[in-house]
Amino acid sequence: MDAALNETARALVAPGKGILAADESSGTIKKRFDSIGCDSTEDRRRAYREMLFTTKGAGDHISGVILFDETIRQSASDGRPLPKVLESVGIIPGIKVDKGAVKLAKSPDELVTDGLDGLRDRLIEYRGLGARFAKWRAVITIGPDIPSRLCIDVNAHALGRYAALCQDEGIVPIVEPEVLMDGDHTLERCYQVTCDALHRVFDELYDQRVEFEGMLLKPNMVVPGKDNRSYPAPPETVADATISCLRTTVPAAVPGVVFLSGGQGDEEATANLNAMNAKGPHPWQLSFSYGRALQHAALQAWKGSDANIGAGQAAYKHRAEMNGLAAAGKYSTDLEQAAS
Repeated sequence: MDAALNETARALVAPGKGILAADESSGTIKKRFDSIGCDSTEDRRRAYREMLFTTKGAGDHISGVILFDETIRQSASDGRPLPKVLESVGIIPGIKVDKGAVKLAKSPDELVTDGLDGLRDRLIEYRGLGARFAKWRAVITIGPDIPSRLCIDVNAHALGRYAALCQDEGIVPIVEPEVLMDGDHTLERCYQVTCDALHRVFDELYDQRVEFEGMLLKPNMVVPGKDNRSYPAPPETVADATISCLRTTVPAAVPGVVFLSGGQGDEEATANLNAMNAKGPHPWQLSFSYGRALQHAALQAWKGSDANIGAGQAAYKHRAEMNGLAAAGKYSTDLEQAAS
């Protein structure tokens, strides 16, 4: 076991802490900026992320931040590189290294993630820029006759290659096989597909000699599709199904599971995570790696204006604190309302 990788992985899932996913692609952050009437220029994107990264007290609840290629190269208004800004408050910088999902050959309704070509060289460069962990997202869609075994196999193989390369270069891989919420499928169907995907992913990770102790898993929660009449399911139901799935697929050697929010509402994602931790202890730390569910309120408060930085930071700190409580199983709606 690589002790340094294990140490970093465990630091990322320290009790009561989780990860901010600030790795939106240029297209995704443009859509989010459009929602507040803000032009998505390089300077505005830098200003927005600097607002999040310099929020006082956020490091009490945020262990790491996943950066985008543009962001890891940017500097704050005081001239410090943004990774150094994070490190100065005890937050570990990370980096998104995949190049997005494209149509899967021979199965055009499904997706496979690009980015393995030249990955080792990119990892070496990112490590030099301060990254200590990385993320690769695979996308699995539920629909009529899908996902196919082909889709699950090729994405699992790519996740295995990515994770092995990361560990070779001293970087902790976050392995993200996301079963999308899009569709009208039942919670039971999501459970089946998520179990199938995770079984295959861990088979590949084992075959490609990935050290489980030096990685983290970033899965979806087991929920019904957004168009299913049973959505949203009660937190207790989500917690029971998700824990059952993890216990049948995820080795106990993995230090932690950092869930994606996947389009859930802010408080919904927090309540579901809390319900899982209230049923602990578990073999792994259960925490969060949220993007929108941590940022939405902050973005709406900021509105693209430097005059609103204080309001944006207060909104972000609140969501970080609530999710930190959920990662410890100590969240409640009463605390949500009392702190708001």
